Amino acid sequence: MTRTRAARSAWIAGTAALAMILTACGGSSDSGSAGVSVGGGATATAVSGDVSGSIDYWLWDSNQLPAYQECADAFSKKYPDAKVTITQYGWDDYWAKINNGFTSGTGPDVFTNHLSKYPEFVNKQYILNLSEALKADGADKDIYQPGLLSLWTAQDGGIYGLPKDFDTIGLFYNEDMVTAAGYTDADLQDLTWNTTDGGSFEKFVAHMTIDANGVRGDEPGFDKTNVKTYGFGQENVTDGNGQTQWSPFTGSNGWTYTDKNPWGTQFNYGDEKFNQALTFYKSLSEKGYSPTLDKTVGVDTGAQLAAGTFATVFEGDWNTSSYLGKGVDLKIAPTPIGPSGQRASMFNGLADSVNAESKNQAVAVKWVEFTGSQECQDLVAAKAVVFPAIPASTDKAEAAFKAKGVDMSGFLVQVKDKTTFLFPITDHAADVTAIMAPALQAYLGGQADISSFKDANDQVNALFQ
Repeated sequence: MTRTRAARSAWIAGTAALAMILTACGGSSDSGSAGVSVGGGATATAVSGDVSGSIDYWLWDSNQLPAYQECADAFSKKYPDAKVTITQYGWDDYWAKINNGFTSGTGPDVFTNHLSKYPEFVNKQYILNLSEALKADGADKDIYQPGLLSLWTAQDGGIYGLPKDFDTIGLFYNEDMVTAAGYTDADLQDLTWNTTDGGSFEKFVAHMTIDANGVRGDEPGFDKTNVKTYGFGQENVTDGNGQTQWSPFTGSNGWTYTDKNPWGTQFNYGDEKFNQALTFYKSLSEKGYSPTLDKTVGVDTGAQLAAGTFATVFEGDWNTSSYLGKGVDLKIAPTPIGPSGQRASMFNGLADSVNAESKNQAVAVKWVEFTGSQECQDLVAAKAVVFPAIPASTDKAEAAFKAKGVDMSGFLVQVKDKTTFLFPITDHAADVTAIMAPALQAYLGGQADISSFKDANDQVNALFQ
């Protein structure tokens, strides 16, 4: 999913509250169109006739820009009177401009949306319910990887985006370092962890850890205060979701974020299974096998893996291309199997949404349908940047990565074995982050006890009362 390093702070859903409730102004005059009501306000136009005019499309990932430019060119060939102008902004600028655009009327017609943002946009009627438009245009909504479309189906039953891609989490590792330590690729395929002795995963990262004197983490005399290579790298904790940090551990311990997903109303941060997984996660840094929280701020895990400072790290498939070409023989293993008897990975996906104030909803809707189609997703697949949402396109992306020398099966095994869990979609995402990010930082930084999560969880659940 095309999250950049900053975009992985995607889960920082905090944006300033937007006060203005918008409604659509204008749309296609096509006589064969049908309206789509949104929250009693905005109306999208489903086009069954000519498609003409220009729209602006925004995305944040520079790695995907070339692929979507090819999609835009193909779209213009399909609809000669339509044009898509693409603009790419960095993650922080992107969301500032999106939010400003909603209030000032200067936003794009279509934009790449994020699951941590869209519930607020739906509630404020900033984006359009596409359900009737998709129905009128005969769009096939059953072509995506199971579960992805449900992520973009709101509580009102409306569809607010068509899935573009998906991501899972894997264990990235430096094969040269792993081989030098006496392990093989096969050894890493079925690592396990538990709450008693850490399992084979902890034994592995302990052996991969080397202090400044060349002593490994599982050898006598290891100095955890002066580590040269950490067996398991980490990045800073900035949200309450821990997608590429602790979520593979909580998920494989049988823990779930909410009482139901999507649209849960009770979080489970005070649950014992959460406490067990976080205790294990923190223990790795306490033992010196992983950096302490203060050493993860501003750290580029890809650069650390290339430099040999990290031997392994959890990473999302969207960031694979940024690791290539750095002189590391990159390999990817699945996340470790936990006490539940299964491995686990968060399953997330992006989609394009239509701005309720688009002056050319006819073209905007068609463009969303096109980026959600196999024609476009095959073009994206060929660039080997992300996994498209349509299974046939997913297979083509896997082949494209393989042509670059990267085996992506460590990610796809999660989908094949059905060991994924959905990104938690709820209201009050920004407020949840505002509570849980500092709570997690306090615990992992040593300023709070594990019991503090009960109080934090009570604060979170109070948001839904």
